[in-house]
Amino acid sequence: MPFMYYGYGFVLIGFLIALLAQWNVKSTYSKYKKIHNSRGITGAMAARQILDQNGLYHVRIESVSGELTDHFDPRTNVVRLSDGVYNSTSVAAVGVAAHEVGHAIQYAQEYAPMRLRAAIIPATQIGSTLSYPLVVLGVIFQALPLIDLGILLFSLVVLFQLVTLPVEFNASRRALNTLGSSHILDSNEVSQSGKVLTAAALTYVAALATALLNLLRLIAIRGNRD
Repeated sequence: MPFMYYGYGFVLIGFLIALLAQWNVKSTYSKYKKIHNSRGITGAMAARQILDQNGLYHVRIESVSGELTDHFDPRTNVVRLSDGVYNSTSVAAVGVAAHEVGHAIQYAQEYAPMRLRAAIIPATQIGSTLSYPLVVLGVIFQALPLIDLGILLFSLVVLFQLVTLPVEFNASRRALNTLGSSHILDSNEVSQSGKVLTAAALTYVAALATALLNLLRLIAIRGNRD
């Protein structure tokens, strides 16, 4: 079988990994959003408490539509919590809220991996937009330099996914430590929230694996052009 055909195998494997990770996080979240914490603290309340404990009084909390659309926006200093997290008292909601606050704390403390990730975002966007067109043009015109440039640009996407891992794992670790030390959740509830955050973190591992497999596909295409 020509080497180029292995590229389709990489794509299929990456698709399956991403699909499994998404199924895992949705099923885990669905399980623990049904379990409510003993203190009746909502995601928004937990987020506000942790922000204030860290002196981040200026960071606002807003509700955003959708499920698992939670995020921290450093441009406006806003933690946005999805409908199912903002007013929910589930251990899943509190864990997710604390995780997003972890990002706000990272930003305030100028956490190095977060700064690096923010710095490479523009280059990553260029890489994700131009890499495949360049490879296609390189194949059409038999121009290896174009293929090489496309591979180099896509490598930036892989780098972004790699840098994202410590950012996400650190935010989850901060969240769980704070939930326990501040007695927002009891030890069993912290463990349950941890399972949700672990499942969410694995989606970023899957994203990195998928990016690596796509990079290997491009390398395989280049190898077939030699």
